[in-house]
Amino acid sequence: MRLFLIPAFLLLATPTLADETSGTVLAFDRVDNVIVLENKTVFTVPNPDVIPADLKAGEKIKIIYKSDGDNGLTKVFSIERL
Repeated sequence: MRLFLIPAFLLLATPTLADETSGTVLAFDRVDNVIVLENKTVFTVPNPDVIPADLKAGEKIKIIYKSDGDNGLTKVFSIERL
């Protein structure tokens, strides 16, 4: 039973390790998968499948991601419109 509970607990704890930010899209480069927010925060999205197909400048979004400190973004869990 313990062997089942430990992985289940780790799966439940994973979202708490995620970071999130929100803002208005200033620019979006579809070729390089780069999103720039109006506060000049730049996100190079390593897994572009989470980017909405019709994302454009001026939209308010929330990005939930995992960062590796100074090494940058490792994964984006979701990008959603607000």
